[in-house]
Amino acid sequence: MGQNAAMTQPTLAALAVVPRDGRVILVRRRAPPDAGLWGFPGGRVEWGETVADAACRELMEETSVSARPDRLLTGLDVVVRDDAGRVAFHYYLAAVRCTWLAGTPRAGDDAVETAWVDHAAVLAGHLPMSRDVDSVLCLALA
Repeated sequence: MGQNAAMTQPTLAALAVVPRDGRVILVRRRAPPDAGLWGFPGGRVEWGETVADAACRELMEETSVSARPDRLLTGLDVVVRDDAGRVAFHYYLAAVRCTWLAGTPRAGDDAVETAWVDHAAVLAGHLPMSRDVDSVLCLALA
């Protein structure tokens, strides 16, 4: 993969962390990085959009669930390198705790499937998950 101007800066993305009644919404990703792994709904922040608004938009696009943003939880650096050591993906993920408003999760956009997953199952690692899903959930529950 060759580098070009669009690929020489990290991509800002937002994650929607929506705990409710002992469960949290997760999606199984369709595309790399993390294809096939479970994680929080999320994606790129668009030009002129706040991180909080992006988290709620991505949640709606990937799960058909609407939510209200509550607070920024943390930021995560995700740098994935190819076999030659070159950067293939570089994201900065802003995790936003959100309050569920309406909707039943249905997979859409980049999600292969979506589900309400028990907090205990997430914390015990019962699903193949993206890095830091458990620690971000702990922040949301604190």
